[in-house]
Amino acid sequence: MPAAIRPRSAATRWGAAILLVAAALTGCQEPGGGTRTAPRPSPSPTPLWDRSPASLAAVGDSITRGFDACGVLADCPEVSWATGTDKRVNSLALRLLGAPSAASRSWNLARSGARMAELPEQMARAAAYRPELVTVMVGANDACRDSADLMTPVADFRASFEEAMRELRRTAPRAQVYVASVPDLKRLWSTGRTNPLGKQIWKLGLCRSMLADADDLGPAAERRRELVRARVVAYNEVLRDVCARDARCRDDGGAVFAYRFTGEQLSPWDWFHPSSDGQERLAEIAFRQVTADRPPV
Repeated sequence: MPAAIRPRSAATRWGAAILLVAAALTGCQEPGGGTRTAPRPSPSPTPLWDRSPASLAAVGDSITRGFDACGVLADCPEVSWATGTDKRVNSLALRLLGAPSAASRSWNLARSGARMAELPEQMARAAAYRPELVTVMVGANDACRDSADLMTPVADFRASFEEAMRELRRTAPRAQVYVASVPDLKRLWSTGRTNPLGKQIWKLGLCRSMLADADDLGPAAERRRELVRARVVAYNEVLRDVCARDARCRDDGGAVFAYRFTGEQLSPWDWFHPSSDGQERLAEIAFRQVTADRPPV
């Protein structure tokens, strides 16, 4: 048989296979004798959301100030869900930073009675501390007015929140933001109206748009309460929409709005603001959202 077409021996075939395996293990030969090695995987990018921030600033209204949680008509920031130092509440700052750092690395800049229009100023003050996380809970006072006609228009609410985010980004572009939804004020009315003392306090003018004439279940009163609730829903949609446009912002997915506060979780002085027990529930919700692998859907 001619040599050109003579079949190779088994030894020759095994030798060729060994050479192929060796080439695969040592890298392919480039023209000119160079070796091409397999590309190394790129390092994982730094995540936009850090689940263990080392400092925290809180902005917002009376809920974040712990109003009426420890005494009548008084702030009690030590039980604040965001920055409090009370171990029973176990605030977000305590859970994230630990007891020694919670007092020195967290700042409560909220103000009782604040509405969304004040948030840009609060955000500017918060940004000056260069916090790694800013918590936001505001909007209840925009709906809690002397009448439903006086509630903050949704467009104005949006404009103020957008301005607040711009204020933060001017000084603290990498700060993370956790946005809590506005509580369901109608559900708070439904729970609190079972307490006679609470209803007497409501008559002093607390959130009249929702709480006025607490026992009136007639059509006009029900329409007024539904109007207020609808405005709160609209505010929460704004909070979520504006937050979603910022890569370092995470909202609570409506968790605070959906939470069913019990009587024990409302202030024993006004049956409307969270008690220290209610503040603990807010801290739990915030910690769960801030440390989650992914934002809520």
